Amino acid sequence: MRDSIENEGITHLAVKTGETGVAPRYALALFELADESGQLDNVARDLQAINRAITDVQDLQRLVRSPVISRREAGAAMAMFLENAKASKLTRNFVGLVASNRRLFALQAMIRAYLDKLSSRRGEVSAEVISAIKLTKKQTDSIASGLKTAVGAKVSVNVQIDPSLIGGLVVKVGSRMIDSSIKTKLSKLKLALKGAA
Repeated sequence: MRDSIENEGITHLAVKTGETGVAPRYALALFELADESGQLDNVARDLQAINRAITDVQDLQRLVRSPVISRREAGAAMAMFLENAKASKLTRNFVGLVASNRRLFALQAMIRAYLDKLSSRRGEVSAEVISAIKLTKKQTDSIASGLKTAVGAKVSVNVQIDPSLIGGLVVKVGSRMIDSSIKTKLSKLKLALKGAA
């Protein structure tokens, strides 16, 4: 069963209601529309830029997470940001729809789901890398290369920043996770010290 979503020119955007969770449904709808219009890569670039901005800019983080900002204000602020970022009309309309439906809190999850679907279409494996600090392109490429060797397939890397990790990385590939963060190591040390006392 498909429910039609309409907003500012998005008349063909459809959501499959059989899937669980808001993010996968919205991401699938955007993916199908981008695929139909030959804009998969353009939308992916837009979404990656949005994701980086949300991670890097605290005001944008507050905007997408705050339940007290009205739909109209959130939509207007996101529209201004996307216009300045020169995002495609499809991306602008999609984010406008997300804002008007008060789903900005799930925007980064929607972005991850879209990029995962695009990776899957291309036969790539998608990896989520969480770092305490911003990684350079060289570092990201090195991680992608190492993961390619480990999993035996081309890897698309989505990097997020979480300063609470203190240092190190958390890498998620499918159901596998490697946590080499200092935060986790300190937690394990704390548990070990409690056990020894």
